Amino acid sequence: MFIGFVTIFQVICHAQSSNSDSNFFGRVRYGGSLGMGFFNGGFNINVSPSAIYPVTNEFSAGASLNFNYAEFDDEKLLAYGGSILSLYNPIPQIQLSAEFEQLRINRSLEAVPYTLEDNYWLPALFLGVGYSTYNVTFGLRYDLLYNDNKSIYGNALMPFVRVYF
Repeated sequence: MFIGFVTIFQVICHAQSSNSDSNFFGRVRYGGSLGMGFFNGGFNINVSPSAIYPVTNEFSAGASLNFNYAEFDDEKLLAYGGSILSLYNPIPQIQLSAEFEQLRINRSLEAVPYTLEDNYWLPALFLGVGYSTYNVTFGLRYDLLYNDNKSIYGNALMPFVRVYF
């Protein structure tokens, strides 16, 4: 999947560099998403600045940086990483999305008399659907690779808000 997105970006960059009438960076849209989840015994917050390139009027592809913080009872998590994403609007008001995310997880658990720490990489593959109005999209996404024992998210289904300018 990652190789597929890299290939798409290479094709886009090559097409833009060979066409003197187009300005690649002038068409890039910047923004990102915010996410927040509350559940029994904790919460999760996510901030993901990103940039996307509109390949067509309906399809966009891009990359994002991800920063997460979560607390579960006596456990705290800090996660950071990146993702590649694609957005498809079959009609202007509906946005379908696919996003592959790779996070570095730094987990600590307060266990008297010690604090236990665990650090690992966590992949996620989100499929989402949202309602778009102008440059804002509200929606839900589902993590197909959700792992209840390792994930920092409360469950596989998460709301999101994306904004691009």
